[in-house]
Amino acid sequence: QVQLVESGGGLVQAGGSLRLSCAASGRTFSSDAMGWFRQAPGKEREFVAASGIGGRQYADSVKDRFTISRDNGKNTLYLQMNTLNPEDTAVYYCAARKSMVMSGTPGVYDYWGQGTQVTVSS
Repeated sequence: QVQLVESGGGLVQAGGSLRLSCAASGRTFSSDAMGWFRQAPGKEREFVAASGIGGRQYADSVKDRFTISRDNGKNTLYLQMNTLNPEDTAVYYCAARKSMVMSGTPGVYDYWGQGTQVTVSS
């Protein structure tokens, strides 16, 4: 059974940093695309960052502030978030797909974590 478990969320002041982790089990994702999405209250789930064949992709809103990385030996995905602002407040989800091709479309991902809350106070 494939599981993705996020951790590292919490409450932080504007300008602060957090590092999210996504531990995968039940499948080796070293050759698969993985990504981070987020969903704020009353809004649709939106793309944040992805890692796969060809490198990395970022949403314009987080470019130069967030960094996605992965440790294939630990089957773990990370999201380093710097210079956080209140607009970054959301539940952050880890996702993986059975393909090496990155995508910003939630519907193409096959596996999802349960999410971790990130709250940025002003």
